[in-house]
Amino acid sequence: MSQGAAVSTLDFGQLFRSYAPAVLRALRRLGVAERDLEDVAQEVFVTLHTKLPEIERPESIRSYVYGIAVRHASDHRKRAHVRREQMGDDAVPERAGSAPQFTEIVANERRARLDRALSGLDPDKREVLVLYEIEELAMREVAEAVGIPLQTAYSRLYAARKELAESLAELGPVEGGAR
Repeated sequence: MSQGAAVSTLDFGQLFRSYAPAVLRALRRLGVAERDLEDVAQEVFVTLHTKLPEIERPESIRSYVYGIAVRHASDHRKRAHVRREQMGDDAVPERAGSAPQFTEIVANERRARLDRALSGLDPDKREVLVLYEIEELAMREVAEAVGIPLQTAYSRLYAARKELAESLAELGPVEGGAR
């Protein structure tokens, strides 16, 4: 029995349950709009389901899943310029329920600032930064997922960290935040 055959016996349902939250998080940080997240994530898992029998090393499944997510996020960004939704003033939904707590407001502002800063990065650098810093993949897995040499991945990470720090500094401190 080949290793590829062993991988094809993996339970796709279990893979989905294990990786769906991380794939959604990664896609969001890789520039996929909130309204398109579920559709792009579905594309990722359809591709994974199709390609699962071809995976030769079971230990590479994590970087393989993230690699698929990176490619789909890139494809989505490339075609996103073709279709831009325009929201009218009446299309903005009202928030129902009680006002959020102060700490939640600050945390949301920090996430929004990070998203703005990430969106300003070159996609190649952003992919490496998101997979390494946010998704916590080992650099070897990042390089494998993105399809680049290990040293190139380290170089992109260094450059992305520098640009991200500069971008966050330009945005200034978070209102009401101590950090």
